[in-house]
Amino acid sequence: MKIVVGSKNSVKVDALKEIILKYPDLEHAEVSALEVDSKVSAQPKSLEETIRGAMNRAIGSFADCDYSFGIEAGLMVVPNTKTGHMNVCACAIYDGKGFHLGLSSAWEAPKKVVECMLKDGLDMNQAVFKTGLTTNPHIGSAEGLVGIITKGRLNRKEYTKEAIRAALIHIENA
Repeated sequence: MKIVVGSKNSVKVDALKEIILKYPDLEHAEVSALEVDSKVSAQPKSLEETIRGAMNRAIGSFADCDYSFGIEAGLMVVPNTKTGHMNVCACAIYDGKGFHLGLSSAWEAPKKVVECMLKDGLDMNQAVFKTGLTTNPHIGSAEGLVGIITKGRLNRKEYTKEAIRAALIHIENA
């Protein structure tokens, strides 16, 4: 079996490789990564745009494989939150015929980060770096902002795994 993930971000690739080990039908799959344009903004600002980005990555990476995975994180509007937005990760699995979707838990970034993303058009990496919450300009390929604000209790890989697990429900229970 062959699986392609539509990103070379090591967090996304490693999350997928670790998760499939727990699925007997997928545990021996060969996983490869292909950098694919999400065809959405660098920082999706709605749930629809985030899901569309994941789907675009899955379609764009579907070649000579059984399944392709698109993984995209972005903001979504959530009423009654401090910033009006929460971050969520979407996983779209494409089998050549249709999609299987899953989402992670959602979490709220600090107000100054969300403002940089919405007002200045920065992606989360740039916003976190600009606001001084990290000296790592590529925090999204490491623990992510969620790792910083939860003091390591939840990191980007773990919440990415949540979205993958949720999408795999449809594969495992076809």
